[in-house]
Amino acid sequence: MEIKNICCIGGGYVGGPTMSVIADKCPEIQIDVVDISAERIRDWNNEDLSKLPIYEPGLAEIVKKCRGKNLHFSVEIEKKISTADMIFISVNTPTKKRGLGAGQAIDLRWVEASARQIAKYAKGETIVVEKSTLPVKTAETIKDILLKSTKKDDQQYEEKTFTVLSNPEFLAEGTAINDLNSPDRVLIGGEDDASINALKNIYLRWVEEKKILTTNLWSAELSKLTANAFLAQRISSINSISILCEKTGADIKDVSLAIGKDKRIGKHFLNSGPGFGGSCFKKDILNLVYICDYYSLNEISEYWQNIIKINDWQQKRICNLIIKNLFNTISDKTITILGFAFKANTNDTRESPAINICKNLLEEGAKLNIYDPKVKKSQIEKDLNLKELGSNNNNQGSWEFFNSPKSALINADAAVILTEWEEFKSIDFNHLSKSMRSPCWLFDTRSITNCDLKNSENINVWKIGDGQN
Repeated sequence: MEIKNICCIGGGYVGGPTMSVIADKCPEIQIDVVDISAERIRDWNNEDLSKLPIYEPGLAEIVKKCRGKNLHFSVEIEKKISTADMIFISVNTPTKKRGLGAGQAIDLRWVEASARQIAKYAKGETIVVEKSTLPVKTAETIKDILLKSTKKDDQQYEEKTFTVLSNPEFLAEGTAINDLNSPDRVLIGGEDDASINALKNIYLRWVEEKKILTTNLWSAELSKLTANAFLAQRISSINSISILCEKTGADIKDVSLAIGKDKRIGKHFLNSGPGFGGSCFKKDILNLVYICDYYSLNEISEYWQNIIKINDWQQKRICNLIIKNLFNTISDKTITILGFAFKANTNDTRESPAINICKNLLEEGAKLNIYDPKVKKSQIEKDLNLKELGSNNNNQGSWEFFNSPKSALINADAAVILTEWEEFKSIDFNHLSKSMRSPCWLFDTRSITNCDLKNSENINVWKIGDGQN
């Protein structure tokens, strides 16, 4: 089966970069990324590449090379579905906020809506690929919708056939382009060999065959949830040890280095911090909990719930520590927040630890000066949602957006590093602390600043996992 036209429903953090790389590697395939958000599509088509809706190192260069040639961004969802040989579903799959499974189960409304659009507008033989992170057995729902679309009153009314594949993404934001160009593995789950080979042949243009794994649909879906759960588990584990280091005089950096040298463990995801964020980790663990509860696997469910519990507690602990060191009150005090994205090299703020930490500080009456090199003021405004925060708190603080760390630190009582941006590593806090209000503090939740600050007369320093605090 030769694929000439691909349509990707969803131009977000997965769909946009993934389709851009495929377009770059397969110039003979026409690729259309469609989205219901006209604003997002306008941003993808913006001539100013710095205004693309997603920031990923290397992405703008690929978009510049392929856009208008074999990579297109459009709101013409129905039209692009009708001309596609292969359709990727890469839509948002948030955690349900209400109804059955609220707070744990994944909301599949956009997946179902996409399946119904495909069922209605696709023509001929179409391969449908799950790209969003989905619960196990979601393919059954998609298949059911697509199968029933080919029949009406027990009579065939249009000659169209569908096969469904699961091709979960394993991208780390901030390194997504590199992860796509040089993946650890590509996983394709399905039941139809011809469809599997059609997708496999696309990846073979730049991925070694030994790195392309094929499974059944259910194994592919569960593998994605499990991978994210294991990575989140490592973060909560190292954060729990960082707290022990602070109590015992150990240094979490030394501990991380020592255990990371063990080849059975490895060095990745052993950096302590304010907790995990991003669109997948918390959501996927919650969904894993939901599945375990569904099958009455209560002990397993409780185990995974504790990973989230430690993550949430770490953020509350950091807030309490800031308040304690600022004489047990931060009302009307200025605190500079350095970094709002959940990690460096991305503008994604979904489930960022900065959101809860900032909200907690605002509830205590603090004035926040916020700086992030890639996150827009409008996104921070949306995430903090002061109207909602103020409804239950008369002592609500305030926040202001700054364009540089230097200006954000003027007259501040404390600085809090929440994202490990490279530029924060070189900030001369010893010098800039002179413009802060004395006695001032630096709370380094990423442990990335210069250790010489320990002996500074200008600023007090706390580092995560440092027993010498």
